[in-house]
Amino acid sequence: MTTKQNIEKVLWNACDSFRGKIDSSRYKDYILSMLFVKYLTDVYAETREKYVKQYKGDEQRVARAMSRERFVMEESSSFTYLYNNRNDSEIGQKINVALAAIENNNSAKLHNVFRAIDFNSTVDFGEPKEKNAILKNLLEDFKDLDLRPSQLSSADIIGDAYEYMIANFASDAGKKGGEFYTPSKVSELVAKLVQPKENDRIYDGTCGSGGLLLKGFHQVESKKVRIYGQEQNMQTWALCRMNMFLHGVDDAVIWQGDTIANPGNIENDKLMKFQCIVANPPFSLDKWDSGFLGENADSDKKAKMTPDMDPYRRFDWGIPPTSKGDYAFVMHYLHSLDDATGRMGIVLPHGVLFRGASEGKIRQTIIEKFNFLDAVIGLPANLFYGAGIPACILIFRKNRGSNDKVLFVDASGEGNFEKGKNQNILRDQDVARIVETYKNYRENPDFEGEDKYSHVATLEEIKNNDYNLNIPRYVDTFEEEELIDINKVQDNIKYIEKELSKVQKQMAEYMKELGL
Repeated sequence: MTTKQNIEKVLWNACDSFRGKIDSSRYKDYILSMLFVKYLTDVYAETREKYVKQYKGDEQRVARAMSRERFVMEESSSFTYLYNNRNDSEIGQKINVALAAIENNNSAKLHNVFRAIDFNSTVDFGEPKEKNAILKNLLEDFKDLDLRPSQLSSADIIGDAYEYMIANFASDAGKKGGEFYTPSKVSELVAKLVQPKENDRIYDGTCGSGGLLLKGFHQVESKKVRIYGQEQNMQTWALCRMNMFLHGVDDAVIWQGDTIANPGNIENDKLMKFQCIVANPPFSLDKWDSGFLGENADSDKKAKMTPDMDPYRRFDWGIPPTSKGDYAFVMHYLHSLDDATGRMGIVLPHGVLFRGASEGKIRQTIIEKFNFLDAVIGLPANLFYGAGIPACILIFRKNRGSNDKVLFVDASGEGNFEKGKNQNILRDQDVARIVETYKNYRENPDFEGEDKYSHVATLEEIKNNDYNLNIPRYVDTFEEEELIDINKVQDNIKYIEKELSKVQKQMAEYMKELGL
């Protein structure tokens, strides 16, 4: 049987074919694409063998059965074909042709997923001799990896290994890598807090490699939900599409482009509405409004974003500062949230809780006028790759009715996470405690919070704090120090001084004996 560890070992060994030659933020695309091709090849081959046996070699019936499978694969697109041609002087171009054929033959599910990758790139691989050596090694790294479904130890093993690799690249590449990956436990926490339900539409407009969406998808046992996402970076968009396919989500709709300036979630000239939104947008994105300002964005520093520039009127509540796009994403998501049952979990930097000026006014409008804010959850510092600052999760709900309370949770203290070498980690029990606290708040009207961990604040209390949501204003984590017995301290000092005098006297005698 092929285990997750077997796959991870092959993937990590494949990195050695590239280390020192290509930056890790680039070679991840080649390795993950090859894993994808190897998986498609093995699945297709085993499925075909099953039909050959079932139909006793009747090729016509086998071909008809194969045409109804999840995907189509020509022999010249298979990993086997590429491996057999690994010594070809044009192996880079052969791989490109194979990938293009996979896209064309499965355009409904895999259109353009390889568009941003070029196995024949002289920029990445250098001269043909060096390029061919790297690609030959890569093909040999994957040769003995058996990814046939009958040999896999679990149904999710490929998707899980894919997530493992993405996480490791995020760790290796630092901030640049972390942009497309939200730590698994944080994704799980957000998904559990918003509780996706059967027939929901789940959306993430800054979906990266799709981890948050998939965590939401797996919260629904029947899997009867629709997945929607958008990602600006073309390579990360491709990772997301492949990730969805590997997890069996064939009907996911993932748009490519700038979510703020060019949202893909348009239906009848209006923003589509979603019952469930999960998101981790880039923290404090600079020049988030450049898509509206066009050529004036850089040439004219006086150019300003105005509400009427947005055809969907998402910024009528206020315009966030150009240098910090956090509330631009918040407002986009709130305008995309279903008015009846919509709920949203979004990961943001702590600055959104207390920064003033335009952000303060937007925050006040969301709370005071619309009553959308349901919970504020502070996370431990250093959970995210390349970003040591602590983050928070804001939970918003449409149609809160007469609820005039907001839950505050401070999960950042000692004992609420595991300290790691490079990143801190949320454990299962940490996630469970936050989820249970939120559940108590939602279900128990008398719940007031837990000492030094959570607090249920009224809107009046928030108003009295000038709509500042800084968590220490609501959750008191102060630990009183033990009272000091001054008399005991003075006695200790006298004892130490007496002992010190003895030592000094003894030392003087030793010095005298030595003639010093």
